[in-house]
Amino acid sequence: MSVALNVNGTRYIVGASPETPLLWVLRDELGLTGTKFGCGVASCGACTVHVDGQAVRSCQVPVGDVWGGVTTIEAEGDARLSALQAAWTEHQVAQCGYCQSGQILQAADLLAGNPAPSDDEIDTAMGGNLCRCGTYSVIRAAIHDAAGRLREGGAG
Repeated sequence: MSVALNVNGTRYIVGASPETPLLWVLRDELGLTGTKFGCGVASCGACTVHVDGQAVRSCQVPVGDVWGGVTTIEAEGDARLSALQAAWTEHQVAQCGYCQSGQILQAADLLAGNPAPSDDEIDTAMGGNLCRCGTYSVIRAAIHDAAGRLREGGAG
């Protein structure tokens, strides 16, 4: 059986069973390894991607249920992702870096609906994304920085 997917603007036909988690299709079939496996039960956020513009935990989404285009950390030309990635670099957010793609995709989802979030709004939106290195205050600062860049019309 095959499944059609649109990932980062490219259409793919994959041979995975419709029950296969999207995470494994992205990583194993498409070679997009920026999306990480963390817990497998949607509790850590390392596998966060966007499906039809919404942040989802790809470890729990069967590929056959994907209802729209998928955006991963490898996407190019997305202003929110670009602004966040630039802020992440400038603030030196990543320590081990393992959770960062999920953190950035979750932050992009936040900024899509709230271009000027407060600290509390950031903490609430990012609460399901765990960072074993504990860089939460730096993540918050980078999100504020990216939000400002986007409001000013610049991504990088």
